[in-house]
Amino acid sequence: MRVLAFEDMYDIEAMLVSSGIDVSNLTFQQRWNSDDALAHIESFNPDVLLLDHFMPPTSGYDVLKELLTSSVSRPHVIVAMSSEPSKNRAMVELGADFGTIKFTVSELEIWSSHSSS
Repeated sequence: MRVLAFEDMYDIEAMLVSSGIDVSNLTFQQRWNSDDALAHIESFNPDVLLLDHFMPPTSGYDVLKELLTSSVSRPHVIVAMSSEPSKNRAMVELGADFGTIKFTVSELEIWSSHSSS
């Protein structure tokens, strides 16, 4: 499974590992800003896209909005993972599949086949 995270402050892969998720079968990439977000999404072609809302220079909401109106293939799963629940709800209403606080992203069912517990 290919996972692309847009998050500017926290190492999401490390958070998954510390929560008991086996990432050895994941191809994981993290972008620390949203510069050229659509180009990165298109070139990496992730199965799972993780979007933080508060991320410079373009918010996760705006990245999602651009993605959904572009010709770039939509990832199978899009997760809004802001620290602010209202921002996650807004992204889910726009078209994200899940909304969760970033500190609980490891609890999503999408990782169930990768759990080491």
